[in-house]
Amino acid sequence: MIYHKHDAVIVGAGGAGLMAALYASKEVNVGVISKLYPTRSHTGTAQGGIGAALGNLEEDHWEWHAFDTIKGGDYLVDQDAAEIMCRDAVGIVLELEHMGLPFDRTPDGKISQRPFGGHTNNVTKQPVRRACHAADRTGHMILQTLYQQCIKNNVQFYDEFQFMDLLVNEGRVVGCVAYEIKTGELHVFHAKAVFFATGGWGRLWNVTSNAHSLTGDAPAVMLRKGYPLEDMEFFQFHPTGIYKMGILITEGVRGEGGVLINGLGERFMARYAPTLKDLASRDVISRAIYLEIAAGRGINGQDYVYLDVRPETVNRYFDEDGKKNPDGTPRRITAADIEKKLPDIADFCRTYLGVDPVKQPMPIQPTAHYAMGGIPTDVDGRVIVDVDNSVLPGAYAAGEVACVSVHGANRLGTNSLVDLVVFGKRGGIAMAQYCKQVDYGPLPPNPEAETRRQLDALLSRTSGTSAAAIRRSMQDVMMRNVGVFRTEKLLTEALEKIRDLKHQYQNVYVADKGKRFNTDLLEAWELGCMLDLAEVTALCALNRTESRGGHARDDYPKRDDVNWLKHTMIFKQGDNYRIGYKPVVITKYQPMERVY
Repeated sequence: MIYHKHDAVIVGAGGAGLMAALYASKEVNVGVISKLYPTRSHTGTAQGGIGAALGNLEEDHWEWHAFDTIKGGDYLVDQDAAEIMCRDAVGIVLELEHMGLPFDRTPDGKISQRPFGGHTNNVTKQPVRRACHAADRTGHMILQTLYQQCIKNNVQFYDEFQFMDLLVNEGRVVGCVAYEIKTGELHVFHAKAVFFATGGWGRLWNVTSNAHSLTGDAPAVMLRKGYPLEDMEFFQFHPTGIYKMGILITEGVRGEGGVLINGLGERFMARYAPTLKDLASRDVISRAIYLEIAAGRGINGQDYVYLDVRPETVNRYFDEDGKKNPDGTPRRITAADIEKKLPDIADFCRTYLGVDPVKQPMPIQPTAHYAMGGIPTDVDGRVIVDVDNSVLPGAYAAGEVACVSVHGANRLGTNSLVDLVVFGKRGGIAMAQYCKQVDYGPLPPNPEAETRRQLDALLSRTSGTSAAAIRRSMQDVMMRNVGVFRTEKLLTEALEKIRDLKHQYQNVYVADKGKRFNTDLLEAWELGCMLDLAEVTALCALNRTESRGGHARDDYPKRDDVNWLKHTMIFKQGDNYRIGYKPVVITKYQPMERVY
């Protein structure tokens, strides 16, 4: 057994983990565990921008950003958290700029901004330029910038270590257990605090924008230890994933003027969002695409539509909509603009589709993208363990793995990157202050015992079911039954199938018995995490008998504020589950109908 000792251990090296590490390391000794090399983390795939009301190109205010966040989240957003995030975003974007992040520039040298879905001028109700961008690789630039800063600050990284277990003793967190992928050895990390920044779990679905590493390890471990997860029914489907592959086509394409076209050649979003059209929020557009396809208006009758950013198409609709530049001239886009502002998207389409977006429309379909729910936290990243907001001492979380709840029932585009940096920073600072106030708690006896038991069980079988076959079945049923539209019948069928797959998982067989780089073993262990999260997602979706944001029930099509303006908290108790509720924090904005 190999032991390490740090004041604070951060699990995950994406944007939230690196931001937390950077700020905590100013005060205490920090170690970062990551199953990937840090700059391979999923934050690097975020494309279109980070939202902040800088007002560099037109009037904007952080209060407008906060209202759009609350409205976009279908009023399930905790409004105190949204206000903190949107207010702090302005200063943090400037802070990232000062760290060296190479944002695109306006002609007068300010950070450039583009429109994004759901972001509006709250007076005129028209789209507002709020997304600060570095071409279409904004997340990549944030990740590189923060990693460089962490290296400068002497943060210690444990790359390619798989988190396996959280150690809690005498009512407080005392460390964690991780598996070194290169050697197959278990490592115990003794710490005063552990910070989760492990991202989402989009691999539960078979069409997803998420990397293979996003398997929900940390929330599954927390669930098994008896701690709750919050709002697990809410998972966002991004409207524009590459057809069949799920690779994301950034909302920035529509921010630059791209439009959605059906099989009849119609720009159909005017039917569903007359004001914002193609810049409505993601849940609205994903449902619109599915409705168009269901009505037989997919391309050639198939289950996809087009995203069209060809200059001749975009400029025609700019004229129809009366779009103007800040100087009052008619807005225009050229082939050179597409190559300059959307280089990665152009490359993706040419590489994976054989489609040149300058000359051809792109085939797209909704793709599983983002978890609004997760490990419940307060606005300082402290993990909450009950409906009364009691804190687990020494446990912190931020980013997609956490539920503040700042995204409510539906996250606005750009707000993921805002969430990472704002609450990563706040959580890192709060964790450092906690570490300075407490001593190391004693480790439990044989701290690695539970992890070793799980791994031995997987390795001991000489025959059984393939993990790949179970995973494929799980992803198929989640896509078919727990997707953009849901019903009681579909969800009940999903639960039955997932529980059958969990039973099959008890006999899952790992062929590779070796130690070094045993990805067969790790993927089997990750599958257990995904099955647990699939079960609670389906169960919470069945329980919530309304439609709100990313949770659309065909059999309960209306939002029900009387009965369901509340957060779901699900607890695992043995083989059973218990669902509790806590109220939504409302400060200024009473729920109203969302109109786009």
